[in-house]
Amino acid sequence: MKTRTVAACYGLIDTRFGTVAAWLDSNGGLQRLEFNAERELERASLLGTPRDDAALAEVARQLAEYDAGSRREFTLPLAAAGSDFQHKVWAELCRIPYGCTISYGELALRVGDPGAARAVGRANATNPIALIVPCHRVIGSDGKLTGYAGGLPLKAALLQFEIGNTPPELFR
Repeated sequence: MKTRTVAACYGLIDTRFGTVAAWLDSNGGLQRLEFNAERELERASLLGTPRDDAALAEVARQLAEYDAGSRREFTLPLAAAGSDFQHKVWAELCRIPYGCTISYGELALRVGDPGAARAVGRANATNPIALIVPCHRVIGSDGKLTGYAGGLPLKAALLQFEIGNTPPELFR
């Protein structure tokens, strides 16, 4: 299990999907990226975490490239705290191709535990690095959108954006 470390700083970044709050550890690893910026501002205030938007320049650059449709994978150092199982699920989320979706059951198969769809769903729901660790690409086995911390309208918008920016030849 990766132990929780205190954030060195946080910052706010505007994206086409709204303002996100991002948190870095002292080594520059991304600990959190959340769409609920107001809640994250309260969190920062309670923890006394300093705001340093400049420290998040690389996160902002890669998000801007994503927004422009030119980035499909992120190459940021990640430092989310979680159990070994959560990290296994989050790593597998990063392998879901841009513009594609899989079910919770398929994700459970991919992490080597076919009976763990619910546990996989819980790990997915506790992903602290929204968008960059693309939990929005996991849907119900019936093809319907299911829970998303940012809300189902945001999940739908992210998927529609990615599908709209995926060349048709990728589906052949």
